Amino acid sequence: MDKPDPFYALVRMVGRFWVWFLFRSVDVRNAAGVPHRGPVLLCINHPNNFIDSLLVGAVVDRKVHYLTTAALFRNPIMARFLKAVGAIPVYRRQDDPDKMDKNVGTFDACVTMLAAGGLIGIYPEGTTHAESRVQRIKTGAARIALDYESRRRTGAPGEPLVLIPTGLAFDARKSFGGRVRVAFGQPLALAAYLDLYTQDPMKAVDELTTAIQWTMEAQIVHVERLDHAALVREVEGLYRDQLVVELQEERGFSTGRIDTVRLSRSIADAAAYFETHAPERLEELRQHIERYRATLATYAIKDQTVRERLVRRPARRRLQRGWKAAVGLPVFAYGALTSGLPYLVPRWIARRTATKETNYATTRLLVSVFALPLCWGLETWLVWRVGGALWALGFLLSLPVTSILAYHYLRGLGGFRAQLGFGLLALTRHQTATRVLAERRQIIALLERAKNDYLAATKGSSF
Repeated sequence: MDKPDPFYALVRMVGRFWVWFLFRSVDVRNAAGVPHRGPVLLCINHPNNFIDSLLVGAVVDRKVHYLTTAALFRNPIMARFLKAVGAIPVYRRQDDPDKMDKNVGTFDACVTMLAAGGLIGIYPEGTTHAESRVQRIKTGAARIALDYESRRRTGAPGEPLVLIPTGLAFDARKSFGGRVRVAFGQPLALAAYLDLYTQDPMKAVDELTTAIQWTMEAQIVHVERLDHAALVREVEGLYRDQLVVELQEERGFSTGRIDTVRLSRSIADAAAYFETHAPERLEELRQHIERYRATLATYAIKDQTVRERLVRRPARRRLQRGWKAAVGLPVFAYGALTSGLPYLVPRWIARRTATKETNYATTRLLVSVFALPLCWGLETWLVWRVGGALWALGFLLSLPVTSILAYHYLRGLGGFRAQLGFGLLALTRHQTATRVLAERRQIIALLERAKNDYLAATKGSSF
């Protein structure tokens, strides 16, 4: 196996801790498909700025040399860190329009790295974005791959390149405690494009770029039209969890076996089908959802609250939740006291400084990396001064676990508060509450009929 150097190993260990700390679950698909040695080019979509590199680096057991915008190298401290972890600067037109010629050196550095058996991570879209699709990618990945393979064919040293499309998908891009999926696709065969490259390099680069685009799209939920993307996201939020429950009950699937991205892709495929064959049904669904969402916004209600209101939970489960809430209250109080400040400060700074939605989580993470150790270190020092080293060690070890438990308790508390709010609405505006419940029932009924009709019309399709 291509083992990382000690500094990179340390950085990855820290990165893995933050991935474990910040995400409820990380669903990794086909990581075994990434070779343990030899030249590899990962072509990755870019939905969440620095978080994307953190995730890929955490799940790949090799040193990943990322192509990184040269603008980050302007800061001397950041430049030293990026060079130490093996980043390769790339000059983007929007950042360095007068330095684009330096990218020749960037491509040569990539080819040299691949010839040495290195693994390179590239974001072919060229920038982060918040859309539910892969934007039109640049030609850089194809040029690097074909340049390397053409040199190897003419006698240059190196093993065959493995080009792997990689997809990142976040359930909630801006919030921590969510789920994320990292999917590695099947390697893309390069031989046909290499034969064409000897005759028409530009055409070969264009065709390979298109192939990379398609294979990257296959790793995520890709929706061409933005208006469809918005509808698909709404349907996911309203209906995907119900599909998960159906798969668990009808087919006996465990949660780990259910690929939620595949479910989302099936929803997108179904939307495209009805857009072609029955657009009026899609428009009817859109109107119902818009009316439902408008009512929720007017009365500050969350869909999760309405959904839980429609589900009759057994008295035993309600008692169990009440018992857990009572037992967890002291832990929540302890976690909120010790970790409340380093939780709130990064959130406050990110809300006021992040210029793009895709920068929010990165800003919050980077501030947390400094705020959390600083606050915990200061608190541990105070405990050491008062109670001694043994108490300080126990206190320090308790902080990560209690902070996570406090965070989940806080989320549950938010749900309980939302239920109380809906109960108050039902008392003061009974007709409105009844209408909201009826509207959601009707939306689910429309989706159930659409699912059954879609499966009947497209034999072999599935949810």
